[in-house]
Amino acid sequence: MAALYNKKNKEQLIQKLNEESFKRVTLSFYRYININNLEDLRDNLYEKWSDMNVLGRVYIAEEGINAQISVPKHNIEKFKKHLNSYKQFKNVELKLAVQDKTSFYKLVIKVKNEIVAYKIKKNEYDINKTGIHLNAHDFNELMDKKNSVIVDMRNHYESEVGRFEKAICPDVDTSEELLPETKKLLEKNKEDNILLYCTGGIRCEKASAYLIKNNFKNVYQLKGGIIQYAHQIKEQKIKSKFKGKNFVFDDRLGERITEDILSNCHQCDTSCDNHTNCANDACHLLFIQCDNCKKVYDNCCSKECADIIKLPIEKQRDLRKNKPDVAAPLIHHYRDRLKPKLKDMNAKKNRINNY
Repeated sequence: MAALYNKKNKEQLIQKLNEESFKRVTLSFYRYININNLEDLRDNLYEKWSDMNVLGRVYIAEEGINAQISVPKHNIEKFKKHLNSYKQFKNVELKLAVQDKTSFYKLVIKVKNEIVAYKIKKNEYDINKTGIHLNAHDFNELMDKKNSVIVDMRNHYESEVGRFEKAICPDVDTSEELLPETKKLLEKNKEDNILLYCTGGIRCEKASAYLIKNNFKNVYQLKGGIIQYAHQIKEQKIKSKFKGKNFVFDDRLGERITEDILSNCHQCDTSCDNHTNCANDACHLLFIQCDNCKKVYDNCCSKECADIIKLPIEKQRDLRKNKPDVAAPLIHHYRDRLKPKLKDMNAKKNRINNY
């Protein structure tokens, strides 16, 4: 039996990935369906998929499965056959990435309470009553109706770099905040056409069920999300009403859909839509950074974090362990931590200067 957890560090895993002589395919899939024996399923999937050299992040819960993975191209058919051997996952739709770059470097399969962490009560939705699924053509057409409202069912930092024209983008940072905020924003639109979209479709499933339960009459959702939309507009030569990048939760951090740049570097305010994670492991802030600032700040969100990563690794570890207020500044939310003008950096600097 294969080990049921990864034993190598990140550097070793990346080196192994770079040494591969074959091509990989990044894909995603989900399904809301009742699942039992979660621990056994998790162990079995990890063993079989490790043998196929599958990488990625997979969540399973009593309500279903949510997976973003990277599969060796020569193992695709073998992977599909194994997936179809489970009646819960048989013929599940696999969505191919829009831009297939290096996405994952290890396999993680976790048992969760939910496959999307909305944290709403079961009596607040009926997953068997979801919105009407629309393809790219029909979604575009319905968007043009006067009584249609388009809603981005993603977090603030995702819609910041890419979104549909005229979309309402709830000002939230976590999935837990999203549904209550969306219901609040749409309170006067219960008779209108509500068009939901997200990355791959999974967040819209429960979101549409939640809105229907809350008496919204005409709820629609983009089938397969932005990922499938991007494939369909290309195949069918349809004009894209989505502009910019599709944010993705892997090492790519984004897929280019159109050449439109909708955001700015959070450090110098120049036009840019490249997300990065601060190189200071104690900070690891997700923010937008242009190539010039990447050089100036050594892949960090600030001079203070750049100074920290220049310290010996033992000193950095000591800071994280003994002075968490220094190593990880106590600014918890994305927009509070780093805005285009970096208004909070002076306060951050004062906390860090004492290291």
